[in-house]
Amino acid sequence: MALNKVEICGVNTAKLPILTNEEKELLFEKIKEGDKEAREVYIKGNLRLVLSVIKRFASSNENADDLFQIGCIGLIKAIDNFDTTLNVKFSTYAVPMIIGEIRRYLRDNNAIRVSRSLRDIAYKAIYSKESYVKTHLKEPTIMEIASDIGIDKEEIVYALDAIQSPMSLYEPVYTEGGDALYVMDQVSDKKNKEENWVEKLALQDAMNRLNDREQFIIKLRFFEGKTQMEVAREIGISQAQVSRLEKNALKSMKTYLRP
Repeated sequence: MALNKVEICGVNTAKLPILTNEEKELLFEKIKEGDKEAREVYIKGNLRLVLSVIKRFASSNENADDLFQIGCIGLIKAIDNFDTTLNVKFSTYAVPMIIGEIRRYLRDNNAIRVSRSLRDIAYKAIYSKESYVKTHLKEPTIMEIASDIGIDKEEIVYALDAIQSPMSLYEPVYTEGGDALYVMDQVSDKKNKEENWVEKLALQDAMNRLNDREQFIIKLRFFEGKTQMEVAREIGISQAQVSRLEKNALKSMKTYLRP
């Protein structure tokens, strides 16, 4: 798939406009009022987002023009459904929509079609494996994965064989301003329901507002389950300092997340 060409679907990608944050906010106010011209300007101002996403599918044999058109459908859906009161960047909201639209297109046009339920089983198994490795520092057995997600091991093996391109859940699919969006953000299971993903993205935005040391402490304490004493030993400060930094970080995040 050729993604380095200048023109895609009649659009000169070298001349795509770039909107400032102020312009985006103003345009969205007009879009809410039904201004179709503002909607067109906003779409054109975010076509670079579609280009960035379809690069993720460079290894597919699909025509770049086709993927661009499908990506634009996802972009338009994101614009029509975006809620500015969620306190998340539009790109953070739009990227999963664009990726989802492209993945549905690829699935429906694949000569060897894999059912949605089979893909869900495969991604749940991958999620379980990644979580197990992170916790136990070793690979789980199929039986352990089956026990974790409550699915027969035969179905798991079949599902993993059915998907053509397994990948790490921590592989970045899009990055803007240092904020990466990972495959894991697209996985849905009983612990990661679709209706909760916006809240998790908002939490990540709140995390990104902390300084490096505060982020590291929060990750060690609440994502890796370490005690304040263990954190203190790891970063070379006192337990009291860890406690103070942790409280300040949580207060900052709470203030940012408060509606």
